[in-house]
Amino acid sequence: MRTLLFIYCFFFCFGSIAAQDSTSFNRIGFSSLFSVQQVPDKDKSFVIEMHPKAISFVQSYIEKEGPGLRKMKTWAKPYFNLYDQILIANGIPVEMKYLSVIESHLSSQVVSWAGAAGPWQIMPAEATRLGLKLLPNDERMDYQKSTQAAATILRELYQQFGDWLLVVAAYNGGAGRLNRVIEKKKTKDFWALQYELPLETRNHVKKFIATHAIFEGVAMNETTEVAVANISTATNTNQVDPKMEIASILISGRYNAKTIASWLKMPFNQLKELNPNMDKQLSTGKSYTLKLPAKEAKIFEAYKNQILQASIQSLYLDID
Repeated sequence: MRTLLFIYCFFFCFGSIAAQDSTSFNRIGFSSLFSVQQVPDKDKSFVIEMHPKAISFVQSYIEKEGPGLRKMKTWAKPYFNLYDQILIANGIPVEMKYLSVIESHLSSQVVSWAGAAGPWQIMPAEATRLGLKLLPNDERMDYQKSTQAAATILRELYQQFGDWLLVVAAYNGGAGRLNRVIEKKKTKDFWALQYELPLETRNHVKKFIATHAIFEGVAMNETTEVAVANISTATNTNQVDPKMEIASILISGRYNAKTIASWLKMPFNQLKELNPNMDKQLSTGKSYTLKLPAKEAKIFEAYKNQILQASIQSLYLDID
């Protein structure tokens, strides 16, 4: 079943290949990752649908790296402000700044085994081509100069591939290798050609997606809470009626009982009585046979993708 990750966010700005006012930014070049729908009655609010093949990696990455990256949101603001200015001036989507996060954790002193250096991990030959000096001081370690050089590289790669996920792949694994894979598979859909790429490269792309989700997800809290509140109603019935018709549904993924109860307008205690070990079993990656009253089971079947993603969202919010 196709899984959707709905991220609700306010004032979510994106760039196109031509620099433009931030209020008119659009999703050009992210078709392989996102589709966007306007949320009714919400000015500048969007529902962003993440590609289903990204979900599993995003979940595990949030659990592992989420705490450290959330702390970065505070101390990295000066760096991100600089990145945003340069990326916007070059017509690059501002969320491409997260490439620097996965390249170097925003450290200017990182040097890779292959000789890439600085916050954007620029190779020596590329630095020389773009006018950065390597001696006596390595300008790849200068945030402003290296970001300007990285923006040029990103713009060139986008002009070649036309998709920002492919740009991330080419930035890591090389444009030549990516071109050969595209020619072999006859597609520019990252998800269709990912397994022809080295593991490091395809994971690099998924780290970018997950990092994007962690950083941009900070704006979803209020909307998500409102969405859950709007569909939650109190009921006086807390015990399971023994005469009630119970349906069984096999599920997998990080569903949680509280989110399911909210969506189904069902007392939490009643849901837990029917499914006492659900959260624990699903957290181990195993499938679970969810038991629900017949009426609620129909609602769950109709909205299970949304319920799953609301559950994932609650997992994100619980990370300290």
